Amino acid sequence: MDEREFYFKIVVIGDSAVGKTSLIFRYTTGTFNQEYIMTLGTQISKFQATIDGISTKLVFWDLAGQATFEHLRKNFYNGTSAAIIVFSHEENELGEKSFNNCVKWYNDVIKYCGNIPVILFGNKIDLIDYEMLSKDLKNPKSDQNMMKLAKDLKMSGYYKTSALTGQGVAKAFVAIISELVNEREKHVPML
Repeated sequence: MDEREFYFKIVVIGDSAVGKTSLIFRYTTGTFNQEYIMTLGTQISKFQATIDGISTKLVFWDLAGQATFEHLRKNFYNGTSAAIIVFSHEENELGEKSFNNCVKWYNDVIKYCGNIPVILFGNKIDLIDYEMLSKDLKNPKSDQNMMKLAKDLKMSGYYKTSALTGQGVAKAFVAIISELVNEREKHVPML
């Protein structure tokens, strides 16, 4: 029985209304809340998971995406182990703006946290014709272009998610948590 236990603080960032809170809720409870409630400042969620046989205590910091909270955000980054940047795949102004702001969010992480694992979630894939998007290489949000963006920024990866249906959510969260566990494992002395 492995008795090690790791603690990680993970910030979940991105523009307002991209589904950050819903993604955390889907991962931690397995359900979706139909009511939209805007995050004010930050919302903290605790969750315990076993990854690769190791107990992990996770604290998700869901940071409000509105510009009015920008001055507060830098304080919430302290002690962050990893970051999840979320944008919306919606084919509307919200989707375009949230996608275009991914680099801004990434630069915030680097500025306030240094070199930590960062992963990109493209949420709300239930609202698009995914087959068409996958084949349209001219679309900046196609799989190929998103994987290139993640690679160019040295992110840990790109995952398509739907908080509504649950598609890809567990896989995406487990990917970043596994990376943290594996990195911590490298630095744990063997007895």
